[in-house]
Amino acid sequence: MSDLPKAYDPSLVEEKWQSLWIEEGCFKADPASEKPAYSVVIPPPNVTGVLHLGHVLNNTIQDILVRRARQKGYEALWLPGTDHAGIATQVRVEKDLRQTTCQTRHDVGREAFLKKVWEWKEKHGGIIINQLHKLGCSCDWDRERFTMDEEYTRAVGQVFIDLFKEGLIYRGRRMVNWCPVSLTALSDEEVIMTEQKSKLYTVLYKLEDGSGALHVATTRPETIMADVAVAVNPRDPRYAHLIGKNVMRPLNSTPIPIIGDEYVEIEFGTGALKITPAHDKADFEIGQKFNLEIIDILTPDGHINCPDVPELHGMDRFDARHKSVEMLEAAGLMIKIEDYDNKVGFSERANVPIEPRLSMQWFLKYPCVQEAADAVADGEITFRPARWAKTYAHWLENIQDWCISRQLWWGIASGTGKTRRKNSGTLPRWMPPLENGYIYVGTEPPADPENWTQDNDVMDTWFSSWLWPFATMDDATRAKFYPTTDLVTGPDIIFFWVARMIMAGYRFQHEKPFSNVFFTSIIRDKIGRKMSKSLGNSPDPLDLIAHYGADGLRFGLMRIAPTGTDVRFDESQIGEGRNFANKLYNATRFRLMQGHVGKEAAPQYSSVHLAIISKLRQLHADVEKALADYEFNALIQVLYQFFWNEYCDRFLEAVKGDLRDGADASARAATLTVMDTVLRHYLALLHPVMPHITEELWSSLGFADGNGGLPLMLTPLPSPDGLLAGVDEERITLACAQAAALYETANKARNLKAEYDLSKNKNVSFVLKTANDVPQDILSRLSILANAKSVTRDASYAAPKGTPAALTPLGELFLPLEGLIDVEAERERLGRELDKISKEIVKSSAKLDNAGFVERAPAEVVAQEKERLADWKAKQAQLKAMLDSLS
Repeated sequence: MSDLPKAYDPSLVEEKWQSLWIEEGCFKADPASEKPAYSVVIPPPNVTGVLHLGHVLNNTIQDILVRRARQKGYEALWLPGTDHAGIATQVRVEKDLRQTTCQTRHDVGREAFLKKVWEWKEKHGGIIINQLHKLGCSCDWDRERFTMDEEYTRAVGQVFIDLFKEGLIYRGRRMVNWCPVSLTALSDEEVIMTEQKSKLYTVLYKLEDGSGALHVATTRPETIMADVAVAVNPRDPRYAHLIGKNVMRPLNSTPIPIIGDEYVEIEFGTGALKITPAHDKADFEIGQKFNLEIIDILTPDGHINCPDVPELHGMDRFDARHKSVEMLEAAGLMIKIEDYDNKVGFSERANVPIEPRLSMQWFLKYPCVQEAADAVADGEITFRPARWAKTYAHWLENIQDWCISRQLWWGIASGTGKTRRKNSGTLPRWMPPLENGYIYVGTEPPADPENWTQDNDVMDTWFSSWLWPFATMDDATRAKFYPTTDLVTGPDIIFFWVARMIMAGYRFQHEKPFSNVFFTSIIRDKIGRKMSKSLGNSPDPLDLIAHYGADGLRFGLMRIAPTGTDVRFDESQIGEGRNFANKLYNATRFRLMQGHVGKEAAPQYSSVHLAIISKLRQLHADVEKALADYEFNALIQVLYQFFWNEYCDRFLEAVKGDLRDGADASARAATLTVMDTVLRHYLALLHPVMPHITEELWSSLGFADGNGGLPLMLTPLPSPDGLLAGVDEERITLACAQAAALYETANKARNLKAEYDLSKNKNVSFVLKTANDVPQDILSRLSILANAKSVTRDASYAAPKGTPAALTPLGELFLPLEGLIDVEAERERLGRELDKISKEIVKSSAKLDNAGFVERAPAEVVAQEKERLADWKAKQAQLKAMLDSLS
């Protein structure tokens, strides 16, 4: 055993153990080990990222699972890494380039720009990894991977080649989601449908023959110049007779046909729909059906390209919207403008409305869709919470081909096996200069490279990360640790990543990539708002670690993270995590102050000793169940309740008499032995949640010395089977009942003292009236717990009239007041309290008698007022009884 400083300093302890664990290789996983395997791959954070509370929650859960697996005898691998994050990184570096040199990537050129990205990655890319170290994450850091490592990119390139040869990857001119800021195609999953307050414009389209006009409703008048038809429903009696005629397109007057298609909703707007195939996915399908012309009047960066209308040519799309409305109004063609709520797709990264755009792109027909669906439906892969399985299944039922090409410079490596440091990072494909349908795909250039041009597109970031569970591992590691055991991730990437990894696992490894998927909650502030820097409600985790310690942050956050619902973040709860660490530290320091267990007397165990060990045995079972069910909030609750309430508030208070000078040596030996047993087991059970402080206390208590010097994190979990071995279960049951009765009686004794303002008075003597035999050990401990002078058992006690009393599990407990209080002064005090309560009752009753308040106030407010009134009345009755007892 070694002494502990008076106050706990988490910063010193955490830095000390983080360094020691790494120096000693405690996090390393051995593929040659004969132990059963447990493995987790980290959801790779963006290389541009910094730690936020979502990362803290996710990685704390992973660390809990991995550390627990090590304790249970598994060879545990937690494989870390980062994602190159194509769009996010390119945007970040280009922003830095503009700020420092006033240049764009086009000014410096592709090769020079990519060199700058690599330089930026080397300088800033490790920030979030270092922050995860500070959190205490026990990853095998020597295995850290990056999605553009040479071996990894070679694997991605080979996957592309294999899928192309199978016919699952193809090139086609399709309508895609286009980001006019990032200047690249996006997958459907990268588009966030967002509620918008828009306008619905009704525009006059005159019939070419002058016989009338159609009223056409649109939200995008700036694209009228690209209209090639007006569609109506052939079942619509208003318009059926006009099908085949022409209307004059407004703004740049040109006749366009009226066509009939049942896709048009008769009830929406005016029932007449302008068809703009180049700028709307549904319109594109109708255009294909009717072989209509495609007119693209938008540049890639969202400006109008229509020299025929010089007033709009070159304008930003949204400025052009306002200008086109003015022009239509001036021409007398604007019928009306209405407010309209609709959903608009926004680029996830650039946060601007996307444009449907016709573009030549690469697409993937997903492999192994049925296997992926069956794996979750049949329980081979378990989703927690289970409700996400329905979301997953629905997406697979309606799956669309994946647009995997991106018009970026920073992206996954080519199939040549070279990294971005040596080439421009394009896909492993070459095409002849003429569009003749020939495409060459391979890891090496074609034999006549002068006749071919390499495609400059890069792949979607997710096309690399869908291989993460196995492409991060070499053959030996994969043989031992794949499939992985658990995946911890957010439900927001269930389509981006989880579903795709499952398909990739079955296609390339012929088995599932993981057995369990735990979806974390979204963290919001305490009033339910999403965390954001602009709202000022998103604290920096490093600031929280500096203030509360990493263990305090981990414990506090997990305590408020119920499974399946959003987390309402409250910093005071992180403070509770720090308080718990201090409680644990002080309780351990208290044990160290008592010295070694003496050998002069054999331990003599009483009911409170047996009861706390019984509860410790139950704690093992509760912790095991919580972890088996992935109920991390429940895990924290049982750990907290046992240590704070059962051990510190009850047991330690009850046994303090055993540790006083002159106490019975057998009782002292029993108490110290039990304290050591509880701390040994409890520190091990708590370790996955609060690894640093438990490791420090384990070492200070000398437990490592008796275990070959092994740190706690590598020590097998103590078995509960040996607890209370050889003790008769009937005796254990009796001891637990006696201890429970003792603690409940002590609580009622303290309440009696408090009612008469005697909480701090140590000269109180209680009388316990009962015919049952109550062991002297229980009476002595009751006296200590009640902070009383004595507790006497008297089966025939005749209490003076008015003596305060309470019914307890041990019998009727009396508090004789003689010599303890000034009766007259106490009567006056109670009278004043009753006057205050009477006023509150009058006030509350008046509110509830007011029909206006009851009818108009929210139901919960009325219910709260009724509850207040009932509480006041109960308190009034209690004080009257106390006053009567003093008569």
